[in-house]
Amino acid sequence: MWKTLSNGLQLIVYFFTNELKSIIKDAGAVLIFMIALVIYPLLYSIAYEKEVVRDIPIAVVDLDHTAMSRQASRMADATEQLMVTYKPQSLKEAEQLFYQGLVKGVLLIPSHFEKDILSGKQCNVLVYSDASYFLMYKQVYAGAVYAIGTLSAGIEIKRMLAEGKAVKQAFEQQEPLKVDVQNLYNPSAGYGSFVLPGIVILILQQTLLIGIGMMGGTQRERNLFHVMHKKVNLKWGSIPVILGKSFAYTFIYILNAIFCIVILHHWYRLPDNGSVINAIFILIPYLLSVSFLGLAISVFFRERVYSLLFMVFLSPVVLFLSGLSWPAQSIPPFLYAIAHVFPSTTMIPMYIRMRVCGAGLNQLTAEWGFMMVQMVVYFVLACVSYKFAIRKFSNSTIK
Repeated sequence: MWKTLSNGLQLIVYFFTNELKSIIKDAGAVLIFMIALVIYPLLYSIAYEKEVVRDIPIAVVDLDHTAMSRQASRMADATEQLMVTYKPQSLKEAEQLFYQGLVKGVLLIPSHFEKDILSGKQCNVLVYSDASYFLMYKQVYAGAVYAIGTLSAGIEIKRMLAEGKAVKQAFEQQEPLKVDVQNLYNPSAGYGSFVLPGIVILILQQTLLIGIGMMGGTQRERNLFHVMHKKVNLKWGSIPVILGKSFAYTFIYILNAIFCIVILHHWYRLPDNGSVINAIFILIPYLLSVSFLGLAISVFFRERVYSLLFMVFLSPVVLFLSGLSWPAQSIPPFLYAIAHVFPSTTMIPMYIRMRVCGAGLNQLTAEWGFMMVQMVVYFVLACVSYKFAIRKFSNSTIK
């Protein structure tokens, strides 16, 4: 028994070191496993560094030309969301500026604006914004509502003061219910802080699957399965191969993950309310699951380029089904259930709850248990796939 165990450990070490050597000698594998995993998160982080969209150029069409309409224009320009860059004389001119891409929204102050306000009539200020770009639309709308709402509140308070009411009473009547909004886990309400933690987890998976597929395609191209056939003990089957290779991939990706979730995380000041040690603890079965899944499907790629084409095609689907770009509650249940074939579907919400929201391991037992089951299932699947591949392709090579 001890001799069999010793032989198995020696084979695991052999395939571990052999896989590391193969990766280092393969320029394409180095590019995917090491360089791409540094470049992708950096590019995403730089693109989302400003977190929220500020100073969006808008046009203000002032048809009233009074002191109050000019004040409304100045208040819109004073918000962090908006920047008044043009003041066309008509809505038609503003429309041309919008179509030319010079402005992202239009604020229309109607004629008789001041007169209607002073006479106690309700006056409507029109906001035109491009709803096809939801980030721009949100900021233009929020900035306009904030500016006009503040102006409206000031007018109402002045009216009540003129009626003889005390300042405190006027403020309380103007806003009887005050809303105090607290942004939990994402104080800046920034898009980068929302999307980057999940994107990093997804990048780890996709680059690892692409790299493993490339290595598997290389084995098919060079007919290397007969070498494994000579090395693998028949009693152990393909287990040493799978463990050795997966440990090599996990070793490389643990180092990559430390760069992504520690250095990059603090560099761009992303929300951090959890333990790095706990994050690495849940990353290990995740990386092993992805490695086993990659090894299971890698034997089907005849050429290394096929893995790249397949995974690039699959990446947008995985991103959408992960619940990151679209809420998981809005995805059809059967489709979201299928999405759990990919380890990232379970890992992304688990990692965000732990690292961003500060959840402990005891609060993630369901996800952790599912990840462990998934790891075992993909391990068995990888062993079966490689045993089949070693027998089939090594025999065909010998013949």
